[in-house]
Amino acid sequence: MFTQYQDVERAIDEVVDKEFLNGVFLTTLRNGEYTIPQIQYFAVQYSYYSRHFPRVLGAAISAMAPLDTWWVPLADNLWDEAGRGIAGKSHEQLYKTFLRLVYPDVQLDEKGVPVQPISPAVLNAIEFFVHFFREATPLEAMAAVGLGSEMFAGAVMGAIATGLRHPNYNQQPLNLLFWDVHADEHEPRHYQLCKDILEQFTSSDELELMFHVGEKIAKSEAMMYTQLHHEMMKLS
Repeated sequence: MFTQYQDVERAIDEVVDKEFLNGVFLTTLRNGEYTIPQIQYFAVQYSYYSRHFPRVLGAAISAMAPLDTWWVPLADNLWDEAGRGIAGKSHEQLYKTFLRLVYPDVQLDEKGVPVQPISPAVLNAIEFFVHFFREATPLEAMAAVGLGSEMFAGAVMGAIATGLRHPNYNQQPLNLLFWDVHADEHEPRHYQLCKDILEQFTSSDELELMFHVGEKIAKSEAMMYTQLHHEMMKLS
């Protein structure tokens, strides 16, 4: 039973440690065991996940309480996705600085979208997240974004950046600014904005609800990485 918000955070940390940090994708990445074509496949597929994430935030906003204290934190997150209005600084454009270095021959259409189709693993993770908000209460929606994503996104993206720095992937040094910015600056701030709301709910039932929502959403994203790993291994 959870008695305080910090108990929920610790429980989510355990989920993240097992499902993400010690999962098969990050373990293989850290060990430098992927081939360059496999890394390129991941880079393309993650570009889709990043490209669709503003849809997730928009869906979450639609489920929020009609109070600025609830929707503004997510609007701030969405504004970060847009590069806070600075030309060329949107996350879509920032990601391309990584994609084009790791995959110089990547084929993009006239809108900058990869010609290679989106993986069902990525599509399912995005659609699961978006569909969740259709019937979510405001508290469930905030827990999904805060505990199910933003709380650990910095740690996961930082771990990906660390893995991508393995010498096996850096015959030509990679531009990892996209990953570093999320790990060091954006995600911790995004989570704190969600946490300011979530920690106001203190009953055991509310704490249980927040944990189960966070766990469900986190495991859905973790499944995406696991499935991408299996797809990548088929390329070897």
